[in-house]
Amino acid sequence: MGKAPYFGLRGHSLHRAIWGLSCVAIMIFAYNQAAAPNLVTFPTFYKQFPELNIITSTGAQKSHNATITGTVMSTYTLLGAFGALGCTFLGDIWGRRWTIWVSCFVQSVGCLLMATSYELGQFVVARVLLGLGTGGIIATVSVWQAETAKAATRGEHVASFGIYCGLGLVLALWLIFGMSYVDGSISWRFPLVVPIILGIIVQSFIFSLPESPRWLVKKGRSAEAVEIMSILYDVDRSDAELQSEIRDIELSLEINKDVSLMSMFKMGPQRIFHRVVLAGIIQMYLQMSGTNVVVYYCTTLFEVELKFSTTEAGILAASLMFTLIIGSVIASFTVDRWGRRPLMLTSAACMTVCMAGVAGCTSNPNNPTALKAGAFFVFAFETCYCIGFLGVPFLYASEVAPVHLRAAVCGVATAISWLFNYLVAEVTPIGFTSIGWRYFLVYVCTNAAAGITVYFFYPETAGRTLEEIDEIFTKSTSIFDPVSVAKKLPKQHLADFLKEEAEHDPKIKDLVEHIEGSDVSIDRAYVVEPTKLEKA
Repeated sequence: MGKAPYFGLRGHSLHRAIWGLSCVAIMIFAYNQAAAPNLVTFPTFYKQFPELNIITSTGAQKSHNATITGTVMSTYTLLGAFGALGCTFLGDIWGRRWTIWVSCFVQSVGCLLMATSYELGQFVVARVLLGLGTGGIIATVSVWQAETAKAATRGEHVASFGIYCGLGLVLALWLIFGMSYVDGSISWRFPLVVPIILGIIVQSFIFSLPESPRWLVKKGRSAEAVEIMSILYDVDRSDAELQSEIRDIELSLEINKDVSLMSMFKMGPQRIFHRVVLAGIIQMYLQMSGTNVVVYYCTTLFEVELKFSTTEAGILAASLMFTLIIGSVIASFTVDRWGRRPLMLTSAACMTVCMAGVAGCTSNPNNPTALKAGAFFVFAFETCYCIGFLGVPFLYASEVAPVHLRAAVCGVATAISWLFNYLVAEVTPIGFTSIGWRYFLVYVCTNAAAGITVYFFYPETAGRTLEEIDEIFTKSTSIFDPVSVAKKLPKQHLADFLKEEAEHDPKIKDLVEHIEGSDVSIDRAYVVEPTKLEKA
């Protein structure tokens, strides 16, 4: 008997292991979001990089330095979009595990270059690499998790990423707060190398866990996919439900076997472009919720807008990140029980109210009671954001994407998220300066719009296999149909759906005839001889 794969883990235990390693990868993303931007106030940092000195410089020089600082720091978010876009094709060439491994390596090189920088040029190059690597990580991890998870727990696993996102931010901000009392350049260099440790953990264990079965089927390695899914589901390889799911994956791939990346911009029988737009818009609303106004500029928000002391602002900023953990715990326990739509709708409504509260409380800077109430609304906002818009948009994008283009669609959606992240990071200082408290009203409007958009256009996906979600869009004929179709469509295998619909839908009938002319049969269960897992 050979050694059992995946440390001998099966079923629920193996799912937990995949989830745990994915969460470490998410911590890398969260930590990198907060680390460097919050080090610019360290005297040893701005003495090393005088071009980034916005603390002791004055007048025109301060304005010039602020522009450079904003550009250097936001380079990370801009390149994150390119890193995510790179996964649109690399993810399907290399597989999910190799893409994550390479992305961790690239971000680690970026961290090392940042921590050892003595010139601004090296620091900028480091930010570029950091963005590319982190963008690849966040775009691929959610896909890997979604494609290996069961339908009943897929939402819980992906939504709970927010817990570790919160832990990453808490680690970064409290470490930076502690290092602010340390003399010498170690005070800012050490916090920049921490993500390397997290990256090594991911790289060390990623190949000890299974590859995505859906990617393996796409690559013609169905024997491996069957064996992996039997271990993931803790059932025998001949299990009827397992065989049906493998068949559904093959059918979905056969329907779209001639589809290219450019097909993302065409409707087709499965309404692919419609699904790309849904994935992209929900990621846009994630960033346009106003969360990055709070996360990126939390110290400025508490100190300048809400009039707390420097020490109080620092403690409040670091404590704020605990709300991500609280909100994400709520999301992880409710996203599969209540569904994606209720969480997003509730979150959007609450964020609208909270942003209105922040705007109202900061409109009169001479009212200390109102300003303290404003701090409450900031904490409440971040908690509500985490319930419906931290992990759920990444989950939703991976669910609505068709199997043959899942890496590509998630890459595009994540790139959109990074681009709007960049936009918010760039315009927020200008917004605070030019329109003050009215800037928060922008996010009152965007959050209200998010709720309306979700209500009319986003179908419920909870409890359905990824192939069943394909059925929702195959049966829809307009952008308004998926919500009602999802409510009425019974849960069934793709093969059963195709056979039923072919009787009265010419479009589906043509698909069935096309499939029956291939090597994949709608009626034949998928059977494969036992084989050992290939090393990949």
